[in-house]
Amino acid sequence: MKKQTTGSMSPMDYAMKYLTAKDRTVSEMQAYLDEKDFGEADVDATVERLKELGLLDDRRYAQRYVETRLNTKPVSRRHLYEQMKGHGLPEEYIREAMEYADTDTERENALAVARKFARQFAALEPEKRRMRVLSRLQARGYSYDTARSALETALSEEDEWSES
Repeated sequence: MKKQTTGSMSPMDYAMKYLTAKDRTVSEMQAYLDEKDFGEADVDATVERLKELGLLDDRRYAQRYVETRLNTKPVSRRHLYEQMKGHGLPEEYIREAMEYADTDTERENALAVARKFARQFAALEPEKRRMRVLSRLQARGYSYDTARSALETALSEEDEWSES
């Protein structure tokens, strides 16, 4: 099969350049190469070769995505699920990766986020502070009940700390 090129670069050249910045999903790579006007056969062959080389692996991507996301900017399980769907990951890999983000992990992460924003908004009046922290938690996809519980715990810890 003759490689189609856009300018002087082959589909593999574009793919390798696209993978330089960060891992990609199969869906993201296909869309990227499609934008470069390569034929379907060239795109499919390039994606298959990248899989063979271990450079495209949706299962690994999903697992790393969950771990990284929960360690750097925690969000709710629902929010995480939606983000992974947006990356075009297969449902099976999303479910497997989500096992890492169980209910206890979600509560712990919500509490960590509540503590962070409670500190950040410490100068606000108490009611405004509560509303702002609650709003930030819900913006990260936590349910009202989870967000409220995390907020109450974070504020009660502050009270205990200030009393000692």
